Amino acid sequence: MQKPRPPFSQILVFGLGQLGWSLVSFGAANLLVYYYMPPEAEAGSNNFPSYIYQGAILGFATLVGLINFGGRIFDMITDPLIAAWSDRVESKFGKRKKLMAIAALPLALFSFLMFWPLTQSESSTNAAWLVGCILLFYLAFTIYAIPFLALVSELGHHPPDRMRISTVISIAWSIGFLIGSSAYAIQSWLENYYYYSPEVAFQWVVGIFALVSFVLMVIPLVFLQENKYCYQSTTDISAFKSARLIFSNRNFNFFLVADLMYWLALTFIQMGISYYVILLFGFDKAMASLFLALGFLCSFLFYWPINIVVARTGKKKVVMAAFLTFSLIFAVTVFMPYLPISKNALFYGLAISSGFPLAAFGVMPTAIIADIVYEQEQLTGQQQAGMFYAIRNFMMKAGISVANFIFPSLLLMGKSADNPMGVKVSLFLALLFCALGFFCFSRYKHGSLVAQSA
Repeated sequence: MQKPRPPFSQILVFGLGQLGWSLVSFGAANLLVYYYMPPEAEAGSNNFPSYIYQGAILGFATLVGLINFGGRIFDMITDPLIAAWSDRVESKFGKRKKLMAIAALPLALFSFLMFWPLTQSESSTNAAWLVGCILLFYLAFTIYAIPFLALVSELGHHPPDRMRISTVISIAWSIGFLIGSSAYAIQSWLENYYYYSPEVAFQWVVGIFALVSFVLMVIPLVFLQENKYCYQSTTDISAFKSARLIFSNRNFNFFLVADLMYWLALTFIQMGISYYVILLFGFDKAMASLFLALGFLCSFLFYWPINIVVARTGKKKVVMAAFLTFSLIFAVTVFMPYLPISKNALFYGLAISSGFPLAAFGVMPTAIIADIVYEQEQLTGQQQAGMFYAIRNFMMKAGISVANFIFPSLLLMGKSADNPMGVKVSLFLALLFCALGFFCFSRYKHGSLVAQSA
């Protein structure tokens, strides 16, 4: 049955939900290592008390890295199960909104509780508490995010609407990330003006983020008219068969591997920004928030030009240019000590230049997948929107999981001003990930996905 195209007000309501789960996920993705294994501006000095074991496990891993890695693996396992469930749901409230409503409150709650250790000293109790909070957080995250992303193609059942929706939710995600990245600056402000201890100031920040996120995630549950504007059908295909059908598309697989490389590189810079700013540039931790803020504010300037360029040249060239730009940023940072340019100039130059790849990677993947979902349905007659985004999320979370495991382990090589070796090695790896992503995406053939799936 033909559905009316959604007005911009509905797309905006939808985008506010993205803003909510972008902000609520920032802590687990980017602040966990900072809180439980903080950088040392001087040897032996930390922002926070030691809540969990800080040393090496099996000689190469860290406890916080293993916990976060385990949470991400659990998250990956639940993705296809939740996707299959979401694709089969029938509800007068809304096929996708039903699951999102179940998850919103626990998602916000556990985003805060993971930063609320039960004891004020290093203990196994804190480690067990963190494991429980991480697992419940990621379960709620999957139940909210997978149905939400399925709505991109269902709400955007006309090609121009898919680009509009992708752009709006990318901007929303960027704003959420921008707000989240202000955690360092807000923490510093609370310490300096209200004389809070570092841990209390930080907990205030994540608590406020959780509350704001919950309100934003509820907005599409109340105002999005899913049954009126979303083109949907219920499928009876099993999760295994649905995933096998999607993975048989070789061209889509090239996109997935490139996307994996992007998330590995991005997670490294998100987790490492406070280390790069404090240890390599020698600036205060609040400057980490400034760097991220400049990058994402500049990214807003590229959203409209990217839409124009895509209409003329296609999505592939934009994505490949974004990989090259990120590679250049990492390369310059690696060789910063040997360049005849001041640290201040490099700091602001790198922050501003990061705007283009952040905008490109924010818009392009969602729009590409929405196109593929539509094409696949025309080919097979099966609507697999939930599973398509689940598989993309699976690869995204695989990248984030591996990065969450590797990055803390690299810090064992050195995370102090006297010995920043582990921090420098992380930049080399991020550069390698971008190069591999560029190579994989060069084999992606735009517009041939249906033919290769047949």
